[in-house]
Amino acid sequence: MTTAPLRLRSYTLALPVGMKLLNANQRIHHRVRAELTSAIRGAAMAACSEHDGLRAALAAASPAPVMSHAYILAIIHPATRRRLDPANLYPSFKAAVDGLVDAGVLEDDDHTRVVGPDMRIGGVVKGGQLALHVQELTAAQHAAFQWTGVPQ
Repeated sequence: MTTAPLRLRSYTLALPVGMKLLNANQRIHHRVRAELTSAIRGAAMAACSEHDGLRAALAAASPAPVMSHAYILAIIHPATRRRLDPANLYPSFKAAVDGLVDAGVLEDDDHTRVVGPDMRIGGVVKGGQLALHVQELTAAQHAAFQWTGVPQ
């Protein structure tokens, strides 16, 4: 008896071009920060429902999450070619990943379910854009990413 190879799902979600993002170096009022966080989170959730394949997967999986484990590659497409540290945009990436949880793609975004977000720079997009590449992982693949301690 042979079993069919497991087909792991992968989705790419792009937030709106020109969306105002959070930067770890910003010193802004907590209310402004909360509003930006909510906007990014909501945009990620909306991107899930606008993606045809993911929308179908959400409907099929409901009320369970679409994925048990995932690797998330977070790409910032800057508006210009100037130097940029993608790690400084972690607050924006975190809010977008929370939007995936809100949408039902993942049950939670803790270390037992998610690897990442791995933050990278992509090509220039006029106005700038944040994108998430979400790759489903098996439990074994997820476990292989986990830190088991310092080798002796």
